[in-house]
Amino acid sequence: MMVYMTTVLGAYILAHLFELLCWQPKLWRWSRYLVPMATVLLLATTVWALLTQVSLLTFLIVIMALYRGVNLLRVWAGRMQVEYLKRATWRTTRWLLVYELIIVLASVGLHSLKVNAGHFWIFFLVAEAGLGLVLLVSTLRHAKTMRPSSAMLRIASKDLPTLTVAIPARNETEDLQACLESLIASTYPKLEILVLDDCSTVRRTPEIIRDFAHDGVRFIDGVEPKDGWLAKNQAYQHLLEEANGELVLFCGADVRFEPQTLLNIVSLMLEKKKTMMSIMPRNILPRFLQLDASLIQPMRYAWEIALPRKMFRRPPVLSTCWIAKREFLLASGGFSAVSRSIVPESYFARQSVRHDGYSFRYSSPAIGLTSHKDVTDQRDTATRTKYPQVHRRPELVVLLTLGELFGLVLPFMFLIVSLVLPALTKVLWVSVGTCLLLMAWYMSVCALTYRKPDVRSLVSLPFAALLDVALLNYSMLKYEFSVVLWKERNVCIPVMRVEPHLPKF
Repeated sequence: MMVYMTTVLGAYILAHLFELLCWQPKLWRWSRYLVPMATVLLLATTVWALLTQVSLLTFLIVIMALYRGVNLLRVWAGRMQVEYLKRATWRTTRWLLVYELIIVLASVGLHSLKVNAGHFWIFFLVAEAGLGLVLLVSTLRHAKTMRPSSAMLRIASKDLPTLTVAIPARNETEDLQACLESLIASTYPKLEILVLDDCSTVRRTPEIIRDFAHDGVRFIDGVEPKDGWLAKNQAYQHLLEEANGELVLFCGADVRFEPQTLLNIVSLMLEKKKTMMSIMPRNILPRFLQLDASLIQPMRYAWEIALPRKMFRRPPVLSTCWIAKREFLLASGGFSAVSRSIVPESYFARQSVRHDGYSFRYSSPAIGLTSHKDVTDQRDTATRTKYPQVHRRPELVVLLTLGELFGLVLPFMFLIVSLVLPALTKVLWVSVGTCLLLMAWYMSVCALTYRKPDVRSLVSLPFAALLDVALLNYSMLKYEFSVVLWKERNVCIPVMRVEPHLPKF
């Protein structure tokens, strides 16, 4: 075993030494030729490792090799600005090398200490049970703090601040119609509704907006995005400049409001004395056989409400519906400060949380905010947001991939195997306890997502985790090597600093 691991380590060190040549300043211009050679050497050592022995170490080395190959192909593709590409790929190489050394050294250490495999996996499952307990407690704690007050502050109409609801719309039809119908039924007394038509290619979109002009909806004509701007962020900036309200609420066309929703949101914001607030809407529970639709949205919310984000000053935030003081947005630099950001509201949330001015709440029946996003839009949103949310870094993608596979999928595989193989009965009860904690956590996330229990959440966690991993890696590959279309526009150009017209390498 020691000879095997030493040989694997030696081969991978040689592969890395050759790979590092690609980033040498004097050889950078030859990277297009060095990269294929480094990729072939990496592939050869990986195949050799697979053929020699199948083990957990081999599996992890193969995973790392795949991401190293992705990183090398980024150089070969040469889609991004040269200096940015060099910095990003060199950083990823360093981190992947660190990961591999940690894996190999940990494996050598376990082998040297002669740790029993059965004891190791029992310890692993106990640690996973601890993770499940932490996630469950964190989610329940957030559910308590996110709950709106049962008796919200009631303010006289004359004392209410003016409110602007700002909606960017591009190629929206039925959703936009339903959203505006719900807004004009609002009981809020000082309301301005702005809708920006972001150069729609569907004629029906501007027609719908103009049809609501007699109800007080103001039409704003958008322009094509400038260099370095995401179209949605430029639309947000235009809406912010046109808004007259003291408060500005941004939302998508898939949101529906009850008549009292806006009044209750503003009352809650004033009661808590906040400068910004995000509202997590109630999602419509998919039909029983719409399995894929019941997997994407809960995992999206899980990343926001299940982690102890307050410790890292990374507050949870959703783009679905959020409200902020207009003066605060302008003082923070407006959307010019986040012109390339896929999730610009996270920047304002971080600015606001510094002085305890931010709040994240979920929609109760009293608030009455719902989201009607179909499964296609959910997949498109996940593809568009997941890779930028990990700062466009493959080294973070590999960590999250392994974390979800080992943390949320492997315990259930152990449970199934221990039920089938009598030799593993000693880990059966540990597996049962771990899986029950993880299931309880995921059920609480689904209950918050749909505001009602979902029986599918009893068995859907490992499938939701696998789909989440697939979407994360798909998002990475689309951003790095293809295009990510959002409303018929390629968002890769501003986000990834892709050259619109690729020069010769």
